[in-house]
Amino acid sequence: MEISTSLLNVEENKIVQTIYDLEVAHTDYFHIDVMDGRFVENDTSEKMRKYCEYLNQITNIPIDVHFMVSNIKEYIDSYVIFNPHIITFHYEACKDKEEVNKFINYIKEYDCKVGLAIKPNTSIEEIKEFLPKINMLLIMSVEPGKGGQKFIENTISKIEEAKKIIDELELETEIEVDGGINLENAKQVKETGTTIAVAGTSIIDSKDYKYTIKNMK
Repeated sequence: MEISTSLLNVEENKIVQTIYDLEVAHTDYFHIDVMDGRFVENDTSEKMRKYCEYLNQITNIPIDVHFMVSNIKEYIDSYVIFNPHIITFHYEACKDKEEVNKFINYIKEYDCKVGLAIKPNTSIEEIKEFLPKINMLLIMSVEPGKGGQKFIENTISKIEEAKKIIDELELETEIEVDGGINLENAKQVKETGTTIAVAGTSIIDSKDYKYTIKNMK
């Protein structure tokens, strides 16, 4: 299991040093939580653009962008300049399944990997048809919109269901899980089939990034 460290709760005056420290601690990705104040209550778009500028200047670790926004195309156009490894958008932000397909194809045009995110109340069955078309399924284990929330326990069965379908269809689609992941539940999350775990508060608030990331893995 790889670790994608969320920079959401990193203070702006500490961001450069934190990026260096996380690189030394061997995070696999930097997770960028882009919120627009519409799809979710908080607005982090300006802060996250600034963080992406720093990342492009000082590290080669891949950028993992997670859009929690209503106007998906506008944000794709705004963030592709940072050469992200993957761009993930929310299924629930699309008006219909045709639009989901449109954004999947649009991101691919930029030679970028595509992720599809689902909220806790969205079923795997509802997005099953998209699994062969995407590189990653992001399963939210908290309600999107803010960091530091508690892991929703029934996410475990949801991960298992997704993994079963991906295996049955013989796909290489990765499963990323985001929200409330820490040293206590990382092992269970990994064993259910998660390939990338997003962790923010549990890493950023720890005294030793390297210890925390190593033990999560």
